[in-house]
Amino acid sequence: MIQIYHNSRCGKSRNCVAFIEESKYEYEIINYLTNPPTMEELSIIIEKLKIKPIDLVRQKEKIWVENFRDLNLNEQQIVQTMIENPILIERPIVILGDKAIIGRYLENVSAFLP
Repeated sequence: MIQIYHNSRCGKSRNCVAFIEESKYEYEIINYLTNPPTMEELSIIIEKLKIKPIDLVRQKEKIWVENFRDLNLNEQQIVQTMIENPILIERPIVILGDKAIIGRYLENVSAFLP
């Protein structure tokens, strides 16, 4: 089953969900703003994405710019910051098995699905 970490206020995230709804795949929507991932869950997601934690941060978000941009955070601190401020997590995240992508572009989502 596909999991989608989704923010309903984000147009790219809504487009991704609509695209997957039209596919033949079963999916689960996770509203990560109201149900943030745990440290373990987010660490697994980052591993599946094959990126560094900083690459999952929305670095233009006001909260990041004002509070964290100039700090020298290690990877665990960055993950903890995203857990405490889930708006900082890039979206949508599409997970299928042991792989994941950031589904901002539908052509990438299409190529990702089997």
